[in-house]
Amino acid sequence: MARPDKAAKVATIAERFRASNAAVLTEYRGLTVAQLTTLRKSLAANATYVVAKNTLTSIAAKEAGVTAFDGQYSGPTAIAFVTGDPVEAAKGLRDFARSNPSLVIKGGVLDGKSLSADEVKQLADLESREVLLSKMAGAMKASLTKAAYLFAAPLSQAVRTVDALRQKVEENAPAAAEPAAEPTEG
Repeated sequence: MARPDKAAKVATIAERFRASNAAVLTEYRGLTVAQLTTLRKSLAANATYVVAKNTLTSIAAKEAGVTAFDGQYSGPTAIAFVTGDPVEAAKGLRDFARSNPSLVIKGGVLDGKSLSADEVKQLADLESREVLLSKMAGAMKASLTKAAYLFAAPLSQAVRTVDALRQKVEENAPAAAEPAAEPTEG
């Protein structure tokens, strides 16, 4: 790899591996340039789809410390470097692969953890980050409401008990307040 142009390509790919929080290795055999352009546009918000030579990609992955794709560099491969939401990028790849069976997901890496093709598909089945965060916020709100009720319950029970005692005292008070009839002499 003495050629400077190849060294520059390896450095660029290695930097993309380092800068992305996830990457998905795919095989694109049989896809047209128009289809690849469509895929790139659909992933543009969350990922960059790069076609590169297997040897250069292998060297760049080793330089970046990514070993998840070892032994998978065969055939025409491309990598989706995910810098946005990994779930959305996986959904984009999955949906494109459904309509274009020529795209094959080989595997992935997410935050340094190796993912199989099935795990990438499971990642695509997750709900988006925003939906998961809103569900978590709803669950936390429900927990806080329940906690507030539990903290307030003894106090309200004490108030009800005091009120019941007050009513009982008031009911008995008129009978006790009536003066006893004074004995008359006679």
